[in-house]
Amino acid sequence: MTQRMTLITSPVFIPEAQLKKAGSIAALFGNDHPLCLEIGCGIGDFIIQIAERHPERNYLAIDIFNQGCRQTCSRIEESGLKNIRMMRIEARYLLYHYLGKDSLQEIYINCPDPWPKKRHRKRRLLNKDFLNLVAYCLLPGGTLNFASDFDDYGESAGELLASVSRFTNRHGTSYTHELGDYPVSKYMRRFLDLGQPIFFCSYNKKEGLKIEPP
Repeated sequence: MTQRMTLITSPVFIPEAQLKKAGSIAALFGNDHPLCLEIGCGIGDFIIQIAERHPERNYLAIDIFNQGCRQTCSRIEESGLKNIRMMRIEARYLLYHYLGKDSLQEIYINCPDPWPKKRHRKRRLLNKDFLNLVAYCLLPGGTLNFASDFDDYGESAGELLASVSRFTNRHGTSYTHELGDYPVSKYMRRFLDLGQPIFFCSYNKKEGLKIEPP
């Protein structure tokens, strides 16, 4: 389905051309604070919560949907937070072309498209190639967080992450339904209020790894 595109003029929205001109993500913030990335930010509920908790970190929110980007930008501006920037860009493209080795403190992926039909599951974001790219971009000890409202995706993501030797599980099982103090978006809250669990995976990149560029 073709997206209805509207021009986004928000000062927190970063077109790719602006990033190219700046030369680095850090230049967009004007400081060298640790950088965290949310992949698929929806309308900005999660990124606002996490950025408010950690003013000592920079946050980049990305999504491929124009209207979600526009709404997220409005929410960021309304919040008054200065440590968030927004881009409309595909995650793998961003990681590969603009985020280099050991560049990210933390990555958040919340309720991505589950591609529920078996013939479409190869389109899911999480796979071994993507995790290799994530491992390259995360700092040693950096964290990958993944949450899904879809049973099959949550279970398979936990199994996949547990099988990758570059990551250490932060929980006793491959996934958990206990979110602790992890921020809950309005989308996630909808499922929790219906008594449906969120599948949550949190893994750290092991220290001392030598990872070649993907």
